Amino acid sequence: MSLIQQLPSGPLDIIGDVHGEYEALIHLFKHLGYEDDGSHRDGRKLVFVGDFCDRGPDSPAVLALVERLVKAGKAMAVLGNHEMNLLRGSAKDGSGWFFDERQAKDEPKYAPFQRLAEEKKADTIAFLLSLPIALERADVRVVHAAWQHEHIEAIRDLSIGSVIEHDERWNAETDLLAGELNAAMQDELASYPPGLEDPHQEPPFMPAHAQHDVMIQMRNSLRVLTSGVEREWHSTFYSGGKWRFVGRVPWWNEYESQVPVIVGHYWRRFSSFDRAQVGKGDADLFEDTKPSSWHGKHGNVFCVDFSVGGRWSARKKNPLSVSTHHKLAALRWPERSLQFDDGHVQSTDSFQLARNMAE
Repeated sequence: MSLIQQLPSGPLDIIGDVHGEYEALIHLFKHLGYEDDGSHRDGRKLVFVGDFCDRGPDSPAVLALVERLVKAGKAMAVLGNHEMNLLRGSAKDGSGWFFDERQAKDEPKYAPFQRLAEEKKADTIAFLLSLPIALERADVRVVHAAWQHEHIEAIRDLSIGSVIEHDERWNAETDLLAGELNAAMQDELASYPPGLEDPHQEPPFMPAHAQHDVMIQMRNSLRVLTSGVEREWHSTFYSGGKWRFVGRVPWWNEYESQVPVIVGHYWRRFSSFDRAQVGKGDADLFEDTKPSSWHGKHGNVFCVDFSVGGRWSARKKNPLSVSTHHKLAALRWPERSLQFDDGHVQSTDSFQLARNMAE
């Protein structure tokens, strides 16, 4: 089986990034009309865009539920960048539910959170390795972060279960090409003892880090598809638990195909907010796009991630705003409407139509 798999026929409910918010996911299922076993009276099927875990209170429960539904044939799912980090053994910010070395670091920010039992870790890894990177059919495509033709074709002939093998191969090739950059990066870190994780200690711009990060990202098709198109940024910014020198760009403005694409990953909100408060110091790629609008060059890309991953921050500051400002959503296809975990239903707007009217 390929890392690019076929979507089933019929109507779909495409769910955005969950990030361990099990309660929100259960509420969303009910509003969508699904039974506990994942069946639907209208024959609809669930599709997940990835990022099931990290930050939220119960990543183990979310993963267990998704695994049960996928294995029962009631749902399909793709890997997100957070699952890829897990498979790589990369203990990033918010992954203390799985990695022992992150537990103490994550508790001040994310606690309380459920941890995965040690004896279940191997099975969780095995399930994630069974998932594809992208899903497609004639009328719609699903991928976590970016649908770029050259990178899709680069993995089309790769088999399920091989993501880490090929990820490591691409990274090793890039490391060889990086050459002297590795030594320069060590020099940059040695000259700045606070390191890159302290949000209160902004480092100087590190050009070797920037060049290296662009190479690591853009020469690896698995990284592009699960975490997006990135380019060297104009300044240093704090995002995702560390200071960064490379930022995401709106690849959809260069997407030429007429086939619609549904992604997660990028965080949208119906109300304005300080992205830095939830660890997102990079640019808001939807600053000039309505939260319910399709976007991109042809108005046929839609990000269905409505920032439920920020609920950890809301709980600490204002518990009453948790579900108001940080939502879990599903895009219903082919209806193109949004269903939220609080019961609200929102139609989506044609970005192309809105732009033409503005002109």
